[in-house]
Amino acid sequence: MRLTWVQPEDLLGHELRQAAEDGRDASAVERVWRDAGGADAPERAGASAAPADGRLRATALRLLDELALLPSPLAADEPADLAAVKAACPDWPAARTTREPLAHGGLRERLEAAWLGRAAGCLLGKPVEKMTLAGIREVARATGNWPLDGWFTQRGLPEETARRLPWNRRSAPTSLAENIDGMPEDDDLNYPLLGLLLLQRHGHGFTTADAAALWLDELPAGRTFTAERVAYRNLLDGLVPPETGRRHNPFREWIGALIRADVFGWTHPGDPAAAAELAWRDATLSHTGNGVYGEMFAAAVVAEAASGTGADVLACLRTGLRVVPARSRLARAVTFGIDTALAEATGTAAGFESVVDRLHEEYGHHHWVHVLPNAALLAAALTHARGDFTGSVCRAVSGGWDTDSVGATAGSVAGLLAGSPGALPARWTAPLKNRLATSVGGFDGTGFDTLARLTCDLALPLPRPSTDRQEIPAP
Repeated sequence: MRLTWVQPEDLLGHELRQAAEDGRDASAVERVWRDAGGADAPERAGASAAPADGRLRATALRLLDELALLPSPLAADEPADLAAVKAACPDWPAARTTREPLAHGGLRERLEAAWLGRAAGCLLGKPVEKMTLAGIREVARATGNWPLDGWFTQRGLPEETARRLPWNRRSAPTSLAENIDGMPEDDDLNYPLLGLLLLQRHGHGFTTADAAALWLDELPAGRTFTAERVAYRNLLDGLVPPETGRRHNPFREWIGALIRADVFGWTHPGDPAAAAELAWRDATLSHTGNGVYGEMFAAAVVAEAASGTGADVLACLRTGLRVVPARSRLARAVTFGIDTALAEATGTAAGFESVVDRLHEEYGHHHWVHVLPNAALLAAALTHARGDFTGSVCRAVSGGWDTDSVGATAGSVAGLLAGSPGALPARWTAPLKNRLATSVGGFDGTGFDTLARLTCDLALPLPRPSTDRQEIPAP
């Protein structure tokens, strides 16, 4: 077995692609790579070419270092330091200086709906992750599920179509309608669990180094992918943040950090500025630039949605934009998603197909795991569905790209806006059986009601801690 996402000869092609997106002139490096026999970036993030010889690997390592030195003309608009990020946000939200006591009953209900919504949206997207947009539409139509309105199924799917458009082979056995039996493990749920542990152990003042240590303690290396796997390798090599997110990491602006945002928003209801700052500390372990902004944006959206003040989904999305540098590509992508959805006249699920087509025209040149197309789709789905739960998760997944991740975040936000587990349609929540599978220690089999209680206990202002409260719940 050859470990993927970390081999220099595989990373080089992805870094050349990232350089082009950053506006860096990498033509000289690319010529050297081609002359050495180097290949393009594999379209599937984990795909790998045949094992490289020592000469090609050494060339890739040297060229990765050379690419890291190339200046980006976009750097001034996409700062890294938190103070500079704030300065680039002309409407950065004011931090809450006074905190009223939380209505824990109402918040706990919203948080349970958010956990359930995140799980359901993720599960909906799992069987079609890595499938093309055309493939998603074809299999949904072939089973009478288009516009998308429910779980994917292979019942009634023509055999030829199933062979030509295979499901995600790892996920289909647990995520097709006929197979669902509780919530199976997924990194989109593992990271919120790690976020809980991070806040339990270190509080809201945690550092990026605290997050790194937690990963080494609690996150199995085999459950990391793309940017997180590179950062994990860098930690094992002795690097410290933020170098862990920068060195030889062409995935640093992909969606991995965004999927870690929810806990920081859930525990800072109505305080998007604080949620975004915690997200920045978490994200810089593995990401830079727009990858970091993606987590900050999502954390602020979730914090606004968790407030219980009745804010509509557009207000939440626009709050999220306030913590993103205004001239960044992430801000443009989110704005494009919102505006494209608002311009679609029908507002129907069928009408969303044209919105998705427009998004793919604009962002289809990016890798399907990159944060920019997925953030644009997330914003468009939530906007077009007006925050309705079924509409939000189905539109998010029907748009392709990183289906389970976008579905998960859309489900979290829509769950918060719904306000309680009972407000979510039972056809989405009943199959979850209040049971989450995970390899994060101590949480396997935990119910979403328990996770909501633990999350609520961490929400600011914190209640006086109990001396006998266990850190990890019993399943």
